[in-house]
Amino acid sequence: MTVTAMFMGLLPIMWSIGAGSDVMKRIAAPMVGGVFSSFLLELLVYPPSTSSGSGTSKCGRLRRARQGLEDA
Repeated sequence: MTVTAMFMGLLPIMWSIGAGSDVMKRIAAPMVGGVFSSFLLELLVYPPSTSSGSGTSKCGRLRRARQGLEDA
């Protein structure tokens, strides 16, 4: 939802024409790219990298505890 709001705010700047729009487009273009790449990283890269860690996370401890209860 936050990403959508940021895109909705930046896209009119990207499509604008008029005085000063060339400067604003140079500012808005990297921001759009950064928001998009951050969005993809948060959804696709960070979750698997944290779950495949050393198993010291809270979720890993809970998973091992549940497996121990199921095995017993």
